[in-house]
Amino acid sequence: MASKPVPPRPAPRLYLATPPVDEPAQLAAELTALLAAADVAAVLVRLRETDPRTMISTIKALAPAIQNAGAALLIDGHPDIVARAGADGAHLTGLAAMQEAAPALKPDRIVGVGGLATRHDSMAAGEAGADYVLFGEPDAKGQRPSLDAIAERLEWWDELFEPPCIGFAASREEAEAFAAAGADFVLVGDFIWADPRGAKAALAEIGDAIAQAHAGAFGKARAEGKAEG
Repeated sequence: MASKPVPPRPAPRLYLATPPVDEPAQLAAELTALLAAADVAAVLVRLRETDPRTMISTIKALAPAIQNAGAALLIDGHPDIVARAGADGAHLTGLAAMQEAAPALKPDRIVGVGGLATRHDSMAAGEAGADYVLFGEPDAKGQRPSLDAIAERLEWWDELFEPPCIGFAASREEAEAFAAAGADFVLVGDFIWADPRGAKAALAEIGDAIAQAHAGAFGKARAEGKAEG
């Protein structure tokens, strides 16, 4: 009997991290064109530390450009202001922070988590209801695992667990490697904003690059599967 064909695996989508924001007007003006340039699933807003009222106002100023583009708006930390600011969720660093924030945010808001140093912490985050896990971001000292170590962790997660996994890419090469490793999303940030051609051109290029890397890896796998069948 012929086996049922496996549906094509969707290409990973982009997750865009902003620079630290304290004056939102210029970024809000940029975001509309930027989010039209590539397939961005979500924007992670990094806030400069200030009083809650100011941070809420900053999020509210950015929200229309992000949410009207069909992207989710997540705040880096600060789960206590998510609902009041009209954000879609929060990204927490570390298992304990995620577990503490989850009851107040779920099920209406997204709870993502990074800072997961071990496989055990990653699995515990998934069991605690994380909506995604992020691998590869710098720690408090700015240290990151190697590209190969991040890709290996993404492959491991992708094969065994349901919640989406995200690779933190600091370059085009990393973005391509993580797309080929099975990341559901690729987080890009500082190198996009620093690109001399402008963030829009950089983001569009990365979007194309991860789609091609994904097709190269998973298109090939499907073809080999058919040949073996």
